[in-house]
Amino acid sequence: MEILGIDIGGTGIKGAPVDLDTGMLTKERYRLPTPEGAKPKAVAEVVGKLVKHFAWQGPIGCGFPAIVRSGVTLSAANVHSKWINTDASKLFTAVTGCPVYVLNDADAAGLAEMEFGAGKDQKGVVLMITIGTGLGSALFVDRRLVPNTELGHIELGGKDAESIASDAARLRLKLSYKKWAARFNLYLSRLEFLFSPDLIILGGGAVKKQEKWLPLLKLSTPIAIARAGNEAGIVGAALSARLEGF
Repeated sequence: MEILGIDIGGTGIKGAPVDLDTGMLTKERYRLPTPEGAKPKAVAEVVGKLVKHFAWQGPIGCGFPAIVRSGVTLSAANVHSKWINTDASKLFTAVTGCPVYVLNDADAAGLAEMEFGAGKDQKGVVLMITIGTGLGSALFVDRRLVPNTELGHIELGGKDAESIASDAARLRLKLSYKKWAARFNLYLSRLEFLFSPDLIILGGGAVKKQEKWLPLLKLSTPIAIARAGNEAGIVGAALSARLEGF
């Protein structure tokens, strides 16, 4: 079975059809920049262009950087505030002419890793953190998703964690990988204390340079790198649409 997966981020919107028997993309990933300001209408237009690129007709799963409940976006991290209380599923369905299931983007990445990647067959408590424009989180207890955890926004040193420990923060503050890794390790240590996970999976764009910072992390919990890499959000979005019966 194939479903189109779309991953909406603060800087890019990317997608591809996914074979849900294998978790593999069946066509080359297509990426377009997130429009400046990331307002609902503008983002929806880009989603429409991506769907048109694949000449897609059928169900679509879409990961979005926000708390999402029943297709409605309830927060607006790294996108315009007009997304708050927007029915994203209805908006994207209208633009594409296809049924669209929307969920939190990090939850989507986590689903992919639990089904096909680093979390496959892992029981207990699994925590996935995506490192990019922000810090996304997906929490699983005995393989069941606890949705919309948004752990990138816990307080760290009196500040929102992702404002000082995301990859975007590293670039904005011009931190060396050594200094950034110390901040990121502090963040993970806080999560380790709060949730006592059996496994932490790290994904997102920052894993491309993992050799620069991964050896600097010091945790008691085993760490794994997302096997789907930066495509985990696409695969998980497609998988979520199947799980919801789309």
